[in-house]
Amino acid sequence: MAGHSKWANIKHRKARQDKARGKMWSRCSRAIIVAARQGGGDPDMNVSLRYAIDDAKAVNMPKDTIEKAIKKGTGELDGGVEYTPMRFEGYGPGGVAIIIDCLTDNVNRTAPEVRMAFDKYHGKLGVSGSVAFGFTQRGCLIVPAEGVSEEAIFEKAIEAGAEDVQKSDDFWEVYTAPNDLHAVKSALESAGFAIESSEVTMLPGNTVECSGDTAERVMKLLDMIEDLDDVQKVYTNAQIPDADLARLAGD
Repeated sequence: MAGHSKWANIKHRKARQDKARGKMWSRCSRAIIVAARQGGGDPDMNVSLRYAIDDAKAVNMPKDTIEKAIKKGTGELDGGVEYTPMRFEGYGPGGVAIIIDCLTDNVNRTAPEVRMAFDKYHGKLGVSGSVAFGFTQRGCLIVPAEGVSEEAIFEKAIEAGAEDVQKSDDFWEVYTAPNDLHAVKSALESAGFAIESSEVTMLPGNTVECSGDTAERVMKLLDMIEDLDDVQKVYTNAQIPDADLARLAGD
């Protein structure tokens, strides 16, 4: 995780979400349907569903739409389509590692679309495990730093079960084991801390510095991948300077 700012990635993703909220809602619905189908419709008993609902709330998905997706997953409503999880791993410009998680209703469509994106930007798809070994699944909470001392956030987060707390720009990044994310989030909220975002993510052990033309090619590849209908989450070890992120996002 050395030198890796989760918040920089979140800022870029938020900008994209604002431009494509309908697509984000569709992706969240798929995740909720699959989680409810696999583990039941009670988020207190189904961690995957709880996280899917948190993701949906983070993009302001309406409550009734969330409830409808849960009912499709549990069979109370006709769910129609069956979704299959798929993971792709590969390398992009500059040797950056990329992991892509998909939920698809047509596996014969998804793989060629992902491969086409890598080919267009001179990347290369790898075999299963070729990239994931360099990442660790962890929970991550982003807490605004204004008015929050290191001692206060560190004490409450560690007491609640967090593994680490780091400063990034104007935010605190709180890291947890995946299954502890919800408990730590609840404890911090109860203690009066504002939560900017929370998610289970894949964090790289090492990052690859990208700037200038390389950063632009990496971002174009990531944008093309994220625009694919079947893509749910994209993880990378690219470390792109804030100035390049702002320029490429049109800020």
